[in-house]
Amino acid sequence: MSRCEAVAGYQSVGYNWIDGAENLEKYEPGGYHPILIGDVLHDRYRIVDKLGFGGYSTVWLAQDTRQQEYVAVKVGVSESLSLSQELKCLRALSAPPGPVRPGHEAIPVPLDEFELRGPNGVHPCYTMVPARCDLREVSFSHLFPLDVARALVGGLTRAISYMHSCGYVHGVRFNHLSIKQFYEKYGDPDTVPITSRDGTAAPLPPNVPPNAVTPLYLGIDAEDFKLHDAHVLLSDFGESYSPTTELRRGEDCHTPLAMRPPEARFAPQAPLSYPADIWSLTIAIWEILGMKALFSNEYVTEDEMVSQHIDVLGPMPTPWWERWEGRGEFFTPDGRPIEGREVWPELGQSFESGVQEYRRKWQIGVFGEEETRAILDLVRKMLVFQPGERLTIEEVLESEWMVKIELLTIYP
Repeated sequence: MSRCEAVAGYQSVGYNWIDGAENLEKYEPGGYHPILIGDVLHDRYRIVDKLGFGGYSTVWLAQDTRQQEYVAVKVGVSESLSLSQELKCLRALSAPPGPVRPGHEAIPVPLDEFELRGPNGVHPCYTMVPARCDLREVSFSHLFPLDVARALVGGLTRAISYMHSCGYVHGVRFNHLSIKQFYEKYGDPDTVPITSRDGTAAPLPPNVPPNAVTPLYLGIDAEDFKLHDAHVLLSDFGESYSPTTELRRGEDCHTPLAMRPPEARFAPQAPLSYPADIWSLTIAIWEILGMKALFSNEYVTEDEMVSQHIDVLGPMPTPWWERWEGRGEFFTPDGRPIEGREVWPELGQSFESGVQEYRRKWQIGVFGEEETRAILDLVRKMLVFQPGERLTIEEVLESEWMVKIELLTIYP
């Protein structure tokens, strides 16, 4: 069925919200492909459970019936340009010309590529080795031990370095288990019936699955990680691009606001490049080290985020400050915070309150005075407002703290 054929006669329907499930309204022409537990995709991949979802895809755990191995199957929305870009990037990164560089092991290799045709259109798909867990998910309200945090930071930085060297900006094994044994170990899939918001008992249209599946959790809590668990596998390459061949302007940046570099706001027509990755990498490193995010990842406006940047890092470039129409809501004309508003702590205070205090309280190890100084020195040089003044990824790896990480940590 073509996408045009799928759209014909379609009427939008609202569905009751299900906690932990994807946006059910996206089961429509041009959206998600309806998948059920037990379905066999591409005459090969038997669906066992759901691993996750995003705005442009769902990800499923499946058994490869030919190889008798478990794989992750990523199924894009109909005719997904994002997933096509992701595959293009992964092909380039997983088979680079020349010798393999450190960080290559963090790039997922597409094992198979195919298309699914269904009531919502044609969906690009690919398979890969399943990852154990999402670092942000396992570290929510938890802290990694010091050696694990260092190893994860080092692995993540090497992975970004590898991507940059290839010209791009940005598993758990259980094959010995049968599907029955897998369910005995990890539990049956968590399914919830999908119901129409209008309360009618009419059958759901064929482009909507009868049940939603909430993602399976395979992870362990951050404090239970051991050094041998600290393998980094990058994901979500749909926004990755090659600055040398593709123009991506600041106004086209879709990075979550808490990790978005300021040039996306204040230089919307300028091309984004490798420095944008450096800003986002720094925020990710901070989240690995501590408990409280450096900048709010709650629902904040773009102006509120700018004020947080200035609170933490100090004054922004004068041209940006003068162009920022919302500054009067947060600062006096001479740059002092408006009395009565919440002021985010400057960088050193943020490290103490958002990293060290929690580590001290939970007795999971604090960073010593010398290491703290090296971390903050690196962070300050990575979170420079002007992108051209930020460290390159090579300079990050050569920094005092990263060099010490190599000496302190034996990578798994």
